[in-house]
Amino acid sequence: MKIHLLALTLSLSLLSCGNSDTNKPEKNQPQKFENKGHQLVYEMTQKVGDYDKLRDKKDVVYTYTYQTPDGKTDISTEKYLFDGELSYGAYNQHERTLPQLEGLIEQGFNGKEFWLKHMGEVVTNEDYLKRVAFNRPTNFYWFTMMPKLLDDGLNYEYLGEKTIVNKKYDIVKVTFNSTKKEATDIYQLYINKNTAMVDQFLFTVVDFDVIDTPYLMKLEYENIDGLLLPTKRKYKKSTWNADVTDKPWTTVTWTDIKFENDLTKKDFRK
Repeated sequence: MKIHLLALTLSLSLLSCGNSDTNKPEKNQPQKFENKGHQLVYEMTQKVGDYDKLRDKKDVVYTYTYQTPDGKTDISTEKYLFDGELSYGAYNQHERTLPQLEGLIEQGFNGKEFWLKHMGEVVTNEDYLKRVAFNRPTNFYWFTMMPKLLDDGLNYEYLGEKTIVNKKYDIVKVTFNSTKKEATDIYQLYINKNTAMVDQFLFTVVDFDVIDTPYLMKLEYENIDGLLLPTKRKYKKSTWNADVTDKPWTTVTWTDIKFENDLTKKDFRK
C-alpha cells in the first residue's frame, strides 16, 4: 500500500464521526463518564482545549505541509470555518495530490458539495473530485482531532499503563460506533500522565486492511492563542506495542496558524 493513500482512506471513518456534536454536560451539571478511559480523554481536552473553545475561534487559516518518505511534498493554504465544518485548500505544490494537474489547484467543501478548480477553472472529473472528497474532511479532522475525541458515537476502553523512554502513559483505546456491520478504525492513545496530553497514538486503516499492523503517529504541540495544537506530526508503520522500524517517517507540519480571520460561507464557494 502506498502511504499517501492513508490520508484518503482515513476520511471515510473520520467524516462519519466528524459532524457529531461533542459530548458535554448541560450547564451546571457534573460531567458523567462511561469509564476511566472516557475520563482521561475528557481531561485531555480540558488541557489542550475542547471543541467549544475551538469553535469560539470561528475560523482558521494556516499552511499545511505534507511530505512522504520518497520526498514528495504537498504545500497548501488551508482555511476552515468551524461552524458547519467548511474547508478550503489552495495547493501551490502538490506532488502527491493530483500531480497530473500542473499549477495551482483549489479544493473546497461548502457544506453541500465538494469542488475542485485548476488554475481558476472548475474541474468536473469524477475521479479528481473523489480525491477532494477524501482530502477535505481528512485535513479538517486531523486539525480538530483532539477536541473531537469527545464526539458522540465514540467508545473508550482503558488498557492500562506503560512506560516509554522514562515517560509514563495511560493507554486508552477509542473506537467508533457504526450503523454498518463491518469493522471501524481504532485509535490507541498514549496519554502522558504528567501533562495529560496525547504524545502519540496508534491507528488502523480498515478500508485498506491495515489492522494487524497499525501506524504510529507522534506529536509535538504548540500553544496558539490558548489552544495546544499538535503542529508537528510524523507517522509510520508500527506494532500494537508501539514499536517501529528505522524506516523514514511521513511528516506533517502546520505553520502560520491564524484564528478569527472573519471568514464567511462565501469564502468556500467554488
